[in-house]
Amino acid sequence: MASPVPISSVSIATAALSAEISATGAELVRLRDGSGADLLWDGDPAFWNGRSPLLFPIVGEVKGNRLNVAGKAYEIGRHGFARTSTFALVGSDAASCTWRLESSEATRRQYPFAFRLDVTYRIEGATLHMEARVTNTGTEVMPASFGFHPALRWPLPYGKSRAAHQVVFEQDEPAPIRRPVDGLLSAAQFATPVLDRHLQLHDDLFEDGALVFDTLASRSILYGEAIRVDFPRMPHLGIWTKPGAGYVCIEPWQGHASPEGFDGELADKPGVVTIAPGATETFAMSIALVR
Repeated sequence: MASPVPISSVSIATAALSAEISATGAELVRLRDGSGADLLWDGDPAFWNGRSPLLFPIVGEVKGNRLNVAGKAYEIGRHGFARTSTFALVGSDAASCTWRLESSEATRRQYPFAFRLDVTYRIEGATLHMEARVTNTGTEVMPASFGFHPALRWPLPYGKSRAAHQVVFEQDEPAPIRRPVDGLLSAAQFATPVLDRHLQLHDDLFEDGALVFDTLASRSILYGEAIRVDFPRMPHLGIWTKPGAGYVCIEPWQGHASPEGFDGELADKPGVVTIAPGATETFAMSIALVR
């Protein structure tokens, strides 16, 4: 792969879909259909200035914003540092680009591991593929989580009212869900709002924050009868908006916020995966326009 070069953003496209990815956070900041209609939230700070942040090396929060590794505490904010870090562009063409973040003195103050994070965006036809590869470049086992956080327009630009939008799961989802409590995952469980695989979207769902599916059967959903989101190896899912905002986040995760009361070692945190020295763990999702 070519040596990294400094650049602020890259645009990629096919006839059916176009995307722009920023060097800040390797974040998807624009997604449009072939006619130029926006599918991604615009980051209006009146509601939320994010668009599609990448969550690494944690998803959600840890108790006291503190990671515990080998008995030592490291201060780290919600969703980790990747979303605010500057990535280097290491390759691109008309329909794909790859960005890289490597461990540094600054990252090790929050997360004491050596890593390389490569993020590739690739458009095929009307599908945007997003793949993150986390490589352990150190000499000890590395615990990590990873999450995607795309904010899709609600309503989508295809004539349906906001109230008519649903999320349709590929499988029945009878398991209870959880909610955030002061940034952590509730010990309490709540009855699933998914009925016959359908989740009817309305603002009241989100008055208490995100819906967290920590026991998830599906690995694909259909949103607004127009967009299919696939996440074949991501076992957890968050769905979130701020009531009244023009977006809904469909968030495939490996991992989630620390459960209430958990203050143990990072490697023991529910949802964390461990990566052996020299090994790579891959996390992927796709957004397909299917209307």
